Amino acid sequence: MNTDEQIVKIVKCGGNKGMGLMVSRYGQYIFAMIARQVGDQMDAEELTQDTFIRAFSHIGSYDPKRASLATWLSRIAYRLTLDFLKRHRPFIASIDDTEVWQTDISDEQIAAELSTGNEDRIQRLQLLMDELPPDERLLLTLHYFENRPLSECAFIMDSTSHALANRLYRIRLKLYKKLKQYDKL
Repeated sequence: MNTDEQIVKIVKCGGNKGMGLMVSRYGQYIFAMIARQVGDQMDAEELTQDTFIRAFSHIGSYDPKRASLATWLSRIAYRLTLDFLKRHRPFIASIDDTEVWQTDISDEQIAAELSTGNEDRIQRLQLLMDELPPDERLLLTLHYFENRPLSECAFIMDSTSHALANRLYRIRLKLYKKLKQYDKL
């Protein structure tokens, strides 16, 4: 079995074998990440293909000291997916978004509310997540659904761990408030 370093070396030499190895090792992984965001299989397939085309053409910029090959590919996929979502699902900010900072709700209260095992609550939460802006949905997917550490999310999203921790809190708070509003209906 070839290591990531060997695969990258083969791709840098222009070898189709290296490209095939990279796609066979990470293709499903990248496709799954993208498909969770775009929903349409054909769009996800096209974005996955674009991710690898971009990776092959920029393989010289890959630095194994900064990130694993999987994380570097995820960064490319993240940017392409975010651009796609912004073009296809324009985000309109709601008035509720302005209230996020006006609260004294603890992180523990938010976590308890969002982590209930109630099937109805989970479905409502999924619907609310679908209404979030693309970058917020992607952050939630990377951190909570793919269990990536904040440092890896920061590399993929070109941010800092601290900034993403703050964003995660604000996103969770927004979801919490929307769930509470839904409960009042």
